[in-house]
Amino acid sequence: MAKIFSVAPMMEWTDRHCRYFHRLLSKQTLLYTEMVTTGAVIHGERERLLGFDEAEHPVVVQLGGSDPKELAQAAVICRDWGYDEINLNVGCPSDRVQSGKFGACLMAEPDLVASCIDAMKKVVSIPVSVKCRIGIDEQDEEEALDVLADKVLAAGCDSLTVHARKAWLKGLSPKENRDIPPLNYDRVYRLKQRLPDVQMGINGGITSLGEAKDHYQIMDEVMMGRAAYHSPALLASVDKELFGAPDETDLFVAAEAMIPYIERHIARGGKANHVTRHMLGLFQARPGARRWRQILTVESVKPGATAHVVADALAALG
Repeated sequence: MAKIFSVAPMMEWTDRHCRYFHRLLSKQTLLYTEMVTTGAVIHGERERLLGFDEAEHPVVVQLGGSDPKELAQAAVICRDWGYDEINLNVGCPSDRVQSGKFGACLMAEPDLVASCIDAMKKVVSIPVSVKCRIGIDEQDEEEALDVLADKVLAAGCDSLTVHARKAWLKGLSPKENRDIPPLNYDRVYRLKQRLPDVQMGINGGITSLGEAKDHYQIMDEVMMGRAAYHSPALLASVDKELFGAPDETDLFVAAEAMIPYIERHIARGGKANHVTRHMLGLFQARPGARRWRQILTVESVKPGATAHVVADALAALG
């Protein structure tokens, strides 16, 4: 089964500018959008919500919702925008998601999730996948994950990515839910071993490519979140370390390639810092990294800031 490395969907982080930058660092990495709700897709400003650069492919759109009809409608819209896959969020524990009856709270409603998958599969031919937790609150994670997986797969789900922690909807904040519930990779491994023919990924607490290689002994996909975002140089090693490319991506070349992209964004009415905020960690732990971050942080928010702030920041690295 094909080996996949992906950057997790992260609200406020994995927007189109972040994804374009990450694609420059790795040609092989599978990229995900931020979660976008079905209501926003159907009724919102689609260019702002769904627009992306062709260079980002392969890219997956993650939907938040729990109404099968709305998800089917949103799936068609996303397919028509050119996304390579549709992923249903069954893992986000935020208050907003809970109030909307989707995200991690859907772990308690596997039949509804299956209906959502079935509705989307009936109207699109691109892959439809699920990203979930191993369970929520007081659920028995052995039973809860098996039941959800079996039902969505029977409904036609093409692949599963499992965040190897429970989500506690009562008592923990979204931030605490990323760290406090203990990781249980073995639970995800057992699911994969029970369903060896299902494309399956693992997410949660993975911080290095060495750890990714360990997970590939059992899993098909490794999804990395905050570690990849805060230290994007890691992505520059993915193609060589995981997929056998001859060379790592040159960080300076990637940074310079962002200059014309930022210029185009500004020409469309955007601001330099919309893009540069995703680049702050590129030279982490290298000489001059602090000055790089400082220039991008301070100069890119000034009125009239141009893409030249990246050139200035590169020059400061020496």
